[in-house]
Amino acid sequence: MTSPKGVSPIALNNPSAAGRPLLVLASESPRRKSLLAQAGIVPDAIMPAAIDERPLKAEQPRAHALRLARAKAETAFGMWRGAPALTLAADTVVACGRRILPKAATDDDVRACLKLLSGRRHHVVTAIAIMMPAAGMRDRIVTTRVSFKRLTAAEIESYVACGEGLSKAGGYAVQGRAEIFVRSLSGSWSNVVGLPLLETVGLLQACGYAA
Repeated sequence: MTSPKGVSPIALNNPSAAGRPLLVLASESPRRKSLLAQAGIVPDAIMPAAIDERPLKAEQPRAHALRLARAKAETAFGMWRGAPALTLAADTVVACGRRILPKAATDDDVRACLKLLSGRRHHVVTAIAIMMPAAGMRDRIVTTRVSFKRLTAAEIESYVACGEGLSKAGGYAVQGRAEIFVRSLSGSWSNVVGLPLLETVGLLQACGYAA
């Protein structure tokens, strides 16, 4: 059996001794892998799903996150050539009102996001989707409310300079230096990092996976 390109070689061909199904993670995010590890879950394979993540016209944050998570799960599931496996995917969106903030690709993106979030409340929405062999898909949406203190120009520039916000949804990483900006957080902290653990583990268990 040949492993598909880009797949981690971790236990690709053999179900675990516990008899649980294999687990394919449709993401190469180190944050999601680390969060799963906190819950005692190590994916059997990593298969990033490359899809177009641009929002559709007038698409709302929850609908956007769910559409992408489902598309990632379906794409990775269709690419998988190993033994039957659950395919787990997630998509996290930072939203200010109905506006979906980008994954910051440049310093200017980080700066613009922080200026928008400064002194305001925003929502972090993560959709989780699990594709099951011959059993369709299950999904969940989790929302966390986050309030930032009012940021000074110097604080914004210092954060931009550290580079932490690059590639992050909304231009910040709550698990890093940006935690000092958070005035309040209501809901799942791990959701803001990129994967709500309580809901993810519960969904995996409902699909027959036990860590």
